[in-house]
Amino acid sequence: MDDLAQDIAEAAANVVDVAESLDVGTLDYSEASLAVLEEILEKAAGWEDEMTPEQLQNFAQACGCYVLEVGRREFGGRYCWHEQREQPVLVVGEPDFRVALLAHDAVRGRLSGDRAYNIPFLYAGFAERARRAEPGTDALYV
Repeated sequence: MDDLAQDIAEAAANVVDVAESLDVGTLDYSEASLAVLEEILEKAAGWEDEMTPEQLQNFAQACGCYVLEVGRREFGGRYCWHEQREQPVLVVGEPDFRVALLAHDAVRGRLSGDRAYNIPFLYAGFAERARRAEPGTDALYV
């Protein structure tokens, strides 16, 4: 496993541990478990007074990694680094098509309390496109 993939897997595992400690449900790397992640982010939106900005940033990145890892386990693919957004991206379907997912921005938005950033909705769009992609498809979900 390359370093980026290993870092993402480790960060995702940390979020699984957080879910267990909060007793909100199980994060089992399934699409359905993203509803549990959404609940965690709802609770965490009030943690600004309990965590430093760096801790909140690290938590948001770990949650984004969990979303990416759900996608990798379902669809395979590879991780790349998206230079412009300074975050990892999951790319699936190559070489026939390319459907990619960025999750960190959406998680940060949700963590800030903005319900417009709905993680299960984001993932459902990505997953549906990945399932129905035709040769030549090139899509990025942010």
